[in-house]
Amino acid sequence: MLTKVHMEALSPTMEEGQIVKWLKGEGESVSEGDILAEIETDKAVMELVARGSGLLKVVLLAEGGTAPVGEVIAVIAEADDDVSAFQAEKQSGRSDTTQTTEAAASGPTETLETMDDEAADQTIDDPGTDRGTASEGERVKASPLARKLAAKSGLELRGIAGTGPAGRIVKKDIEGALSSTQRVASVAITGQEFSAEEYEDIPLTQMRKTIARRLSESIGPVPHFFLTISVDMSKWGEARSKINKMIEPEGVKISYNDIIIKATAAALKLHPECNAHWMQDSIRRFKGVHIGVATAVEDGLITPVIRNAQSMSLREIHDEVRSLADKAKAKTLKHEEYTGGTFSISNLGMFGIKEFTAVINPPESAILAVGAIESNQLMLTMSCDHRVIDGAVGARFLQTLKEMLEEPATSFI
Repeated sequence: MLTKVHMEALSPTMEEGQIVKWLKGEGESVSEGDILAEIETDKAVMELVARGSGLLKVVLLAEGGTAPVGEVIAVIAEADDDVSAFQAEKQSGRSDTTQTTEAAASGPTETLETMDDEAADQTIDDPGTDRGTASEGERVKASPLARKLAAKSGLELRGIAGTGPAGRIVKKDIEGALSSTQRVASVAITGQEFSAEEYEDIPLTQMRKTIARRLSESIGPVPHFFLTISVDMSKWGEARSKINKMIEPEGVKISYNDIIIKATAAALKLHPECNAHWMQDSIRRFKGVHIGVATAVEDGLITPVIRNAQSMSLREIHDEVRSLADKAKAKTLKHEEYTGGTFSISNLGMFGIKEFTAVINPPESAILAVGAIESNQLMLTMSCDHRVIDGAVGARFLQTLKEMLEEPATSFI
């Protein structure tokens, strides 16, 4: 029986995926449950599992290729199954714009009819379809594929010169119009046109696309306000040295970041108003403190979550932060390890940044930006969602956090 391999939604927020590596090659035997490929999602590299058994007859998406969730990227079939339609689709090299229709099969094998770009351009318009007009009362002649591409790109068919039969607009005319529009837009933005030797366009990774989308979602609808406080860390300098000397034989070294996470979790237990999500029609306050720790990786940023941080010791927090950071850099985080945070911390102190403001990660209602410690002084800036946290509420939380950080003994209560 023929089994189509789709690009699966490997995370709740995944919209498309990129093939990092095929672990099975064309012609290889596959059993249900085998790992077919490694897929880069919006957060991590995950495994795609076979949903059927047989031979991997056709691979439609090469390594490095990207496809939206739901698209067919490979075919598993028996040796005598007819997969010529899929092979033709692969040879066309345009599986993303191929028109496909499924026909009912008399046996267990599914059949697929494909229409490549050229065929789609030659298809006669359905008389019942809506048509644009070149001028009042005059219709625009365009192939179905050209109409689809124009609609997807927001292009007006009227005014595009067609190069097809009888002046019909075909796919290449739409592509030409898009190229011209993008070139004009580039010149308008930069004030000049650059030659290809003067720049390099860096393709967006799935993670970078998600970062862009999530931050755009936050800055627009979330009413941010910011609170900054200075903390005297002089007592922690000596206390941290003593702690690290005690655990030195174990090869462990507690960082200031571990200390800040520990104190933040304790302060949030006393101020649950800040340990909350905005839910549109309600505010959800959490009993457990799940702190997201912003972690820089090769191609972006991810926020692994330390669950129930309020119940963890400094040593446990250190071990968990290190474990999650290693997984983040290796892109092996599980979905539950980077979702479900109730409050986030972003620390740029190691880069010498004195203070900064961070962008809230919705639906969380706050994020703490941590700067460098200079002359025992630490600057903390809290970004708050005003729909959830009022100024006085945020100020009281920061006041408590300051008191806890300035007195190390509170971390062991």
